[in-house]
Amino acid sequence: MGKTYIDTLKYVIYANVKINGLVEKPDVVGAIFGQTEGLLGEELDLRELQKNGRIGRIHVNLEEKKGMTTGEIRVPSSLDMVETCIIAGALETVDRVGPCDAKISVQKVEDTRDVKRKAIIERAKQLLKMLHETEIPESREITNLVRDEVRIAEISTFGPEKLPSGPNIGREDSIIIVEGRADVINMLKSSINNVVSLGGASRVPKSVVDLSHTKEITVFLDGDRGGDLILKQLLAAKADIDFVARAPDGKEVEELARKEIIKAIRNKLPLEQYLAIHSIQPIELEEEHTKSSSQKRNKIKKDVKRRIVQRVRTQKQERRNTQSRTIPKDNTELRYDDIMNMLNKLENTLKTQFYDKKHNLIKEVPVRDMLKELEKTDNIDMIVFDGIVTQRLVDLASEKGVKMIIGIKMGNVFKKPDTLRVITKP
Repeated sequence: MGKTYIDTLKYVIYANVKINGLVEKPDVVGAIFGQTEGLLGEELDLRELQKNGRIGRIHVNLEEKKGMTTGEIRVPSSLDMVETCIIAGALETVDRVGPCDAKISVQKVEDTRDVKRKAIIERAKQLLKMLHETEIPESREITNLVRDEVRIAEISTFGPEKLPSGPNIGREDSIIIVEGRADVINMLKSSINNVVSLGGASRVPKSVVDLSHTKEITVFLDGDRGGDLILKQLLAAKADIDFVARAPDGKEVEELARKEIIKAIRNKLPLEQYLAIHSIQPIELEEEHTKSSSQKRNKIKKDVKRRIVQRVRTQKQERRNTQSRTIPKDNTELRYDDIMNMLNKLENTLKTQFYDKKHNLIKEVPVRDMLKELEKTDNIDMIVFDGIVTQRLVDLASEKGVKMIIGIKMGNVFKKPDTLRVITKP
């Protein structure tokens, strides 16, 4: 039936099985191999994986009661985390064992290394207790050393800058950026692993900037002025930030308890909303830390001038638009005063409203969820929200066929299609 052991056991899949009939252990194992064969391709075929020692012997324990068979299945694996979870999901597709209907439910995928770490910690506690009993003078130093080692056991590094981070940071869909190594340690202690630090560098590491363009990014700031300075540095470096979380006033991320960390992350705000609430002006260009050539400086000056002219033109156009007292032809029943009334009702509520072509309310959502809801909602003709109109919102609204955006203030919008109308408070 395959190898009884594997060279490096990383994970164990635990599953329960319930069968409407009486069967034997080989019947269950045979059903697993037979019904998953060819399901995941050659590279993840259970028979081949077992032959190669990547999957160990499948253990099955069964009990028979009142014409039913129930039991537990254990599958040891030396595959990586993702592949092991795929195998676990494949087990649940088995719906028959012999002639009987069956159901397999995966209960958990256990990291055996975590079990070993817990055993190490328990053994270390026993050894420390022995040291205390013998009253060795250096016992307190040993205690602190073991405690520190446990705290940093999960710390990894990211990028060529060797930035302190959680494990497997490149595989996460969303990333939390903090300032320093101590912040990462505190987040890991709170079981939050998708975290990377800036490493305390005076410049934002390039690997963090590149990461921000492929992942959903939340910046977790200290609750002091230094936190906002970190945010400005990230904006200056052209990092693509989605959300901002902040520690309570006067506290740093490394000092927070788990409950405070969870609360701060849950209360995160979209970047544009955070900048507006805290009156922070985004830095348009990254500060030059070294002397650049004359040609490079001229290029930067021209780029700044071009963007300023473009912004002024956009703002003038928006002012001309808001001076019009009516909505475009396909919205003739709504007048400017009606729009301002809708906007005034939403002001200071941090809410967004989506309307269809007949001005019927489709849904109302928090501003922080506006972009996510916009992506998955169709037939939106008009958006009214308590916030700042950004280039990101304009681009997404244009893709979704929205005809009008009504917000409190115009942000950094440099490009707007002719098919989209933007109105803000005068």
